[in-house]
Parts: sequence; structure tokens; C-alpha cells
Amino acid sequence: MENSTAYRTTQIDGLNIFYREAGPKDAPTLLLLHGLPSSSRMFEPLFARLSDRYHLVAPDYPGFGHSDWPDPKKFAYTFDHYAEIVNHFTEALGLPRYTLYMQDYGGPVGFRMALAHPERIEALIVQDAVAHNTGLGANWNTRRAFWADRAANESALRANLLSLAATRARHVGNDANVERHDPDLYTDEFYFLNQPGQGDIQSDLFYDYRTNVENYPKWQAWLREKQPRLLVIWGKYELSFDPSEPEGYRRDVPSAEVHIVDGSHFALDTAADEIAARVRNFMGASRRSAAQ
Repeated sequence: MENSTAYRTTQIDGLNIFYREAGPKDAPTLLLLHGLPSSSRMFEPLFARLSDRYHLVAPDYPGFGHSDWPDPKKFAYTFDHYAEIVNHFTEALGLPRYTLYMQDYGGPVGFRMALAHPERIEALIVQDAVAHNTGLGANWNTRRAFWADRAANESALRANLLSLAATRARHVGNDANVERHDPDLYTDEFYFLNQPGQGDIQSDLFYDYRTNVENYPKWQAWLREKQPRLLVIWGKYELSFDPSEPEGYRRDVPSAEVHIVDGSHFALDTAADEIAARVRNFMGASRRSAAQ
């Protein structure tokens, strides 16, 4: 039980922020940033496989999981705000350096953090997160219409993004072997999305997603300039984003490791062993490179 997971809450900017933590605190830190509509829970497979050697920390964003869900009328649900809060979270926990593991919404949160404090970043791990406009697939047409005219497209956006079908598709994708996908994972998330206030929270946050698209060129320029150590993991059954996205990262960072794994948008559901092995190898190489 030495490396068992602790479930903690800390006050950040007046909010209760829940987080999972495991592993030796003097080991290299992995800061794990979750996607929609999940929480730090999505990283449980990595906690089980990596906490013997690494210090894992995974917070829930405000409005997600067990963190506070402030009223959207009183709290700005934006990716800028999330990045600010998570930066303050790392400072409160005393995490001066870490490898960022970014999935889905974790990408726009993490890239903002990296640009604000590049000195804190040891390496980047991107799992099914986008930093290029070409990485947004056909199902983003409804979402782009929502950004252009929120009032006219609000109901269509909520169906496209927050329905049970959409929530299931994020986990199963176009994997023909549906029997290996635990339905609790997406039905629990759908239940979460139907809690009072969640529709407004998620709609506000997704309306702000347009700012991510505006920032893609800035993130790409940062990648090309800094050439960080980069591991890209992509589910081959991914439907949320375009399959061209992993190569977009490789164009920016030619030394990037890119691996297509046997999973969907939430690839840890079915490919946790492979992903954990890839992360171990990558983290070990990162430390050897830093020591040279």
C-alpha cells in the first residue's frame, strides 16, 4: 500500500479543488490533465501502473468531478481561467517541475500553462488532444456554428456534445469490439452531465473553446521553437478528432514519439498497459537525456 492513491482536496482561489495523488513525492512528477466529460478518475489505470516509480498528481477542474461547481453567473468557465487555477494548484502543492500529460481539454489547459511557465515543463505527453485546426473533424461543424451564433445553435450543440450517444462515442469510437468497453464509464459521465447546472457549465466552457482554435498557431510556434521532449499517444478508434493530428505534432517536433494505440478517444479504457509502458520508456529517456 506504499504507493496507494490518496484522494485530497485543497483550496485554490477560493475553490475546493479535488485531486488524486500517488507515488514517491521525490520522484519525477506527472501532472495529469483530464478531458470532457471526465475527471481525474480517467487516470486511475495509470495510477495503478506507474505510481511505483513516479509521482502522479491529477486534479479535477472546477465544474468537474469532485471539485467545486461554481455558478456560471459568478465564475468564468474559460480555458484561461482553468490554466490559471491549475498553475496556482501546482504552486500550492510545491511542484516546481513536471511532465504534463494532456488529454482532450487537458491540451488547451496544459499548453496555456506551458507558455506561461516554460521553465516548469520537463516534457509533454499528448493523448488525443488537438493543437492544429486540421485536427478538428467533421463533427465540429455543429460546434463551429455554435461559436459563430451561440443563441441559434445552443440546443444543437448540447445534443452534439452532451448527449448519451456523444458520451458513448467518446469511449467506444468506431471500435467494432464493443464488448470490451465498460458501459459504466460513459453512463457515469452521462449521469454527471445531467446534474443540475452542468448543461450551463459545459456550454459556457465549450463556447470558450473557440479561443483554443485562435491560439493553435501560438502553440505550434512554441513547439517549433522549444522542441520539447514530446510523446503523442492516439487511439486508432478516435472519432472526436481527425486522424491526421498526430502527424501535425511530428511536423512541429520532428523528434516526437508518436504511437497509435488500440483504443478510442479515452484510450486508457482499453490500452492502459501499452500506454503505461510507453510512458515509462519515455519518462526514463527524458531523465537520461536531462542527466547528459
